[in-house]
Amino acid sequence: MSLREELSIVGTPSVRFAIVAATSLALAACSSGAPSGGAPSGGAPAPTSAPAAATAAPAAGGALTASDVGVTRDTILIGATVPLSGPAAAYGTIAKASDAYFHYANDNGGINGRQISYKYLDDAYNPAQTVPLTKQLVEQDQVFITFGGLGTQTQTSVRDYLNGKKVPQVFVATGATTFAAEFEKFPYTFGWQPVYQGESLIYSQYIMKNTPNAKIGVIYQNDDYGQDYLDGLIKGLGSKASEMIVDKEPNDVGAPDLSSQILKLKNSGADTLFVFETPSPAIKSLVAAFQAGWHPTIYLNSVSAPVPYVQAAQKAAGDEAAVNGILSVEYLKDPADSGQANDPGIQLYKQVMGKYYPEGKLEDGFNVYGMATAWSLVDVLKKAGPNLTRQAVVDTLTNLNETENPFMYTGIPIKNSPTDHYSITQEFLAKYDTSVNDYKPISQPLDVRGQIKFP
Repeated sequence: MSLREELSIVGTPSVRFAIVAATSLALAACSSGAPSGGAPSGGAPAPTSAPAAATAAPAAGGALTASDVGVTRDTILIGATVPLSGPAAAYGTIAKASDAYFHYANDNGGINGRQISYKYLDDAYNPAQTVPLTKQLVEQDQVFITFGGLGTQTQTSVRDYLNGKKVPQVFVATGATTFAAEFEKFPYTFGWQPVYQGESLIYSQYIMKNTPNAKIGVIYQNDDYGQDYLDGLIKGLGSKASEMIVDKEPNDVGAPDLSSQILKLKNSGADTLFVFETPSPAIKSLVAAFQAGWHPTIYLNSVSAPVPYVQAAQKAAGDEAAVNGILSVEYLKDPADSGQANDPGIQLYKQVMGKYYPEGKLEDGFNVYGMATAWSLVDVLKKAGPNLTRQAVVDTLTNLNETENPFMYTGIPIKNSPTDHYSITQEFLAKYDTSVNDYKPISQPLDVRGQIKFP
């Protein structure tokens, strides 16, 4: 997600109300905007501020000792910058869900005898704040690693710095392809989620198989984020791209109205609409299409597809027809799916949320994401061993092979190798059904490992 991937205020009162309602339900207010990093309020687990890794005297009998910066014999201090305020504050719930899982892990044995302390600071989705706050975490707080820093431009702005300091930048919360593709240049940086171009490749494979004569219109954010998605779609369609894509309409984030772009796409003769936006402009796009009397097949990128945002679009449009049948991709389990109610991963998710983050919204996919990435980090830290070092974490991440993350859709692995850092490359197509207010899978997982080309 780039700097301009903002959840901008929507001009029309009905849409603005719907977005505020959706995001206010999903988020708890947080007061950690100051550089010192206060604790979030509203029931979210308070990020602890463990002291910097003081030198601990070697303990007798094989007891744990301080093994690297940010690691004492008792604690592992990790840090992040995330948007707890500002235009992308809806994403702030991710860090809170991750922290909830860390609290759960700490209460269930910790990491080889140590406790995780997660200090996340509010950068308001602004690289001008990300840089000094990251330096604070590294140089003053002396974190062991950064984890879950959110945003393409924000995390790009500190990637050189963190790699120069040899501080692992772990599981950045963005699907920008660069974070997986350029691992040789930035060996201390690791993504986690499926990259945007990979997601678009899956859409293109599905559409080529099922509706090869589709006439495609694309609305996308005029930034690196939107372009990443568009590039993946064009590459996936190959020689058919120029024939199938009949129009592409960019928009600046923060544009008060997207009706003109939607009308151009409708008048182009497109019968299929791809929406490559963040939640707020995605909602505007869906509402504008419905109000224009246009009812194409809609593919909605996963960043904007969580149920609360689709419901916000439905409420703003005033008709379920505006969202019924939307297609997107998924790779995580779905707590809103009654068919998964007895799944052990869903039961664990609800248990952790109920105890450690009761104000978080259960059906918000961002919370599942936050918990899933936290599970992976706990797994990595355990595998790195009791003599925990930054290099051991990098080595473990480079050879990551997880098949038991309880929050992942069954059968989708998380794996890296010394030559491939595209951690998750499988996703399945799902269709939104307003009769159950949820998505239903319509395909088996599709795998694009080895097919993603960058740049």
